[in-house]
Amino acid sequence: MTSRLTPTAYLDHIRSESARFRAVLAETDPTAPVPTAPDWTAADLLWHVAAEVQHFWTYVLETRPAAPTEETYDELERPKDATYQDLLAHFDELNARFIKTLEETGPEEPTWSWSKDQTAGFTYRRQAHEILIHRLDAELTAGAVTPLDPALAADGIDELLDVFYGGKPEWASFAGGEHYVRVDAIDTDTQTWVQLGLVSGTRPNGDRLEDEPDLSVVPHEEIPAGTEPDVVIEGTAADLNAWLWRRRDDEGIQVTGDKDVYDRFRALTNQPITDD
Repeated sequence: MTSRLTPTAYLDHIRSESARFRAVLAETDPTAPVPTAPDWTAADLLWHVAAEVQHFWTYVLETRPAAPTEETYDELERPKDATYQDLLAHFDELNARFIKTLEETGPEEPTWSWSKDQTAGFTYRRQAHEILIHRLDAELTAGAVTPLDPALAADGIDELLDVFYGGKPEWASFAGGEHYVRVDAIDTDTQTWVQLGLVSGTRPNGDRLEDEPDLSVVPHEEIPAGTEPDVVIEGTAADLNAWLWRRRDDEGIQVTGDKDVYDRFRALTNQPITDD
């Protein structure tokens, strides 16, 4: 079973992962391509994290609990004549403001998010994982990968499967089926149970979604007694997290069980993620 980190731990990770991200990119050719985002260079990655991610969530926290809109939130425009040193300075400024804003915001405070969790705690957790994965992007760009923190990576497995792939809008309903996949992080002794099923509902624009394949993370205590997973996926927390985020291959990850169920699971999880 996975356990959430404390808000203080998430904030510490945001600080340390941001520092590592910055240090790696400061020593990287700004034109170097990012292997995990082929259309980006190192300079694009640096701008993305500073201006498109951390600046945005700073605004969300500063204006809580109002939802950002096109009318209220002004996206930063990247200066056309900015040097790489200018972009690094932008990162320093925006990152410092983001961390300071988090420090001044209690995790329980009502705050907009795109998830069901409408507290600042969502931003603490989401942004710890966001900068962790983008730090890995920076290291892959530089060819200097270092280990991911096991506890944060284990929590990241749960967050990715539960919030991104398993999250449902209010208009959708999930009907769980009989098949389960269990993801085991062997170094942290944590497990995430995933139930395959179907989702239905009517979108706000009137379009109907009917019995589309989907998944949902199920708490251990809600698993029916005697249930055995159809598939078990095992690896270290760091390997599993990076693999699920499409940042590495499946070398060292062990899969046992029903191939059809595994293929259905991978069809639902092996796709790009765009939300920050």
